[in-house]
Amino acid sequence: MRWYALWTRSRHEQLVREQLEQKHIEAFLPTITRWSRWKDRKKKIDWPLFPGYCFARFTLRERLPILKCAGVVNIISFEGEPAPIPEHEIDGIRVLIESELAYDPCPMIREGMMVEVTHGPLKGVVGRLIRKGAHARLVLSVDLIGQAVSVEVDASDVKAY
Repeated sequence: MRWYALWTRSRHEQLVREQLEQKHIEAFLPTITRWSRWKDRKKKIDWPLFPGYCFARFTLRERLPILKCAGVVNIISFEGEPAPIPEHEIDGIRVLIESELAYDPCPMIREGMMVEVTHGPLKGVVGRLIRKGAHARLVLSVDLIGQAVSVEVDASDVKAY
């Protein structure tokens, strides 16, 4: 049995997890607690860490009952075949969720990628990420003249461009 990512309808992640558990299929839905605000009150709510996705462990012979769950759009696939997720990736997220450490979802960005600054005085600026960490180093270049300038920005303030 392998882990697979299920693409769900918007805000159907919990429903999918519950249906999988009712069918005795191992499911994993990592969440993060956030404050939600209405006109009359505030409340802490568990939101999916990866909105639109739920994870399930199953054999490919079992895929039909999974696809029949209300809210499941599809099994994430590569070249038409469901793509398994390495066990260590799921285990790592599970260990983090169960720890007392503070965590936040972040975009999947790598050094060398073009990124856009989403907050702060450089909001809207596009550059190349050359160092990732607590403080990311962003390079803004004028390619035509072969010149560039670099600046440190908060890593949580950039997204893939």
